[in-house]
Amino acid sequence: MKEKTQVADINRSLYDFRYDEDESSFLNSGITPEIIREISAEKGDPEWMTEFRLHSLEIFGRMKMPEWGPSIEGLDLDNIVAYIRPKKRMQTDWSDVPDDVRETFEKLGIPQAERESLAGVGAQYDSELVYHNVRKEVAESGVVYTDLESAMHDDRYAEIIRSHFMKLVPPTDHKFAALHGAVWSGGSFVYVPKGVKLEIPLQSYFRLNARGAGQFEHTLIIVEDDAYLHFIEGCSAPKYYEASLHAGCVELYVGNNSTLRYSTIENWSKNMYNLNTKRAAVGENAKVEWVSGSFGSHISYLYPMSILNGRGARAEFTGITFAGEGQNLDTGAKIVHNAPDTSSYMNTRSISKSGGISTFRSSVVINGNAVGSKSAVSCESLMLDSKSRSDTIPTMVVKTDKADVGHEARIGRISDEAVFYLMSRGLDENSAKALIVSGFAENVSKELPLEYAVEMNNLINIEMKGSIG
Repeated sequence: MKEKTQVADINRSLYDFRYDEDESSFLNSGITPEIIREISAEKGDPEWMTEFRLHSLEIFGRMKMPEWGPSIEGLDLDNIVAYIRPKKRMQTDWSDVPDDVRETFEKLGIPQAERESLAGVGAQYDSELVYHNVRKEVAESGVVYTDLESAMHDDRYAEIIRSHFMKLVPPTDHKFAALHGAVWSGGSFVYVPKGVKLEIPLQSYFRLNARGAGQFEHTLIIVEDDAYLHFIEGCSAPKYYEASLHAGCVELYVGNNSTLRYSTIENWSKNMYNLNTKRAAVGENAKVEWVSGSFGSHISYLYPMSILNGRGARAEFTGITFAGEGQNLDTGAKIVHNAPDTSSYMNTRSISKSGGISTFRSSVVINGNAVGSKSAVSCESLMLDSKSRSDTIPTMVVKTDKADVGHEARIGRISDEAVFYLMSRGLDENSAKALIVSGFAENVSKELPLEYAVEMNNLINIEMKGSIG
């Protein structure tokens, strides 16, 4: 087999297919009270949710656009379609899903992944879930995995939804959280009962097919005490020449002595503005693990946040970002230590090439009552050419002198000395450079759940043999 001679961008050709949409299913573009009422009526929202949406819209109208990250002036919300009516109600039998939708997910490998490796799968196409299923033995254990809207209309879960929905991420958090509260649609609800350890992952996959549209799914996961869950989230979209928007929201509640691993692989097309918000509340001796791969979008703002509320709570964030031509990816994580003896660790790698811009932004807050807490941040960035850029912006606020906090960052290009050393051991220059890049990414990329979803293997396939182009 002929070796490649370039370090390639992520190959998105597998995901860059689309089907024609019936635009009569689109609501009017823009974000107005009339649009919000129409979305709510389409969904048959309970009264409290309709009021919540309209209140969120009021907050959205008052708040300014975020200014801390890369410019999003190319995003015109007046041209974004906030909701697309589904072709058919959500199905639990794959053969009942509309042909074009089913073919989309089959090309992405979702049915195969479900059969081989997953305890349950949810698939969202544009604004709504089109398919949801969970293994019988998983349901019999008491685990609930369904779409959020069905749960909201189910008497068994309605009050749980109401008491948890957008409590971790309130609409007042920032402008796009308010937007999400107004127009959210689709997403997943997971409830893991006390003492249940689900060893096989659940997965949700989000596909945005329509041009000029937004996707605003909401994921709510509640893991009770002494339980375990691994949840995988994947997403993609075909490339268009007009802006699309992803402003989803994830809220995680991790009970005492429990562990929740949340793995995300994002492969949005380069016309996408990815302005997602994710947050976890972690109980006593509990742990949240974020594993994040950011490989798509034109602009990204993505900073999963962990709030360590219980003594001995832990948070780990492992991330890898690849920014190629036309991409400005502003990613990182936030940790808040609210209790004694808590600990956190961030470990990230970012690669930029062909003029791509990668920014790592971290925030660690250790409050006065979090005595005996520890936090460590390690971030490394590698630029593969002189056109690319990488920045590190750490923030640490420590309100007690009884804490251990450390930060380590390295940003640079491939070392001539390292290349010379490897060449002295018999490698040619191109192979030496490729080996350095491969080793740079390995300790993070190996944490990604490649074994569970064929689609993810395609996303992480960064070819690193040959010369750095």
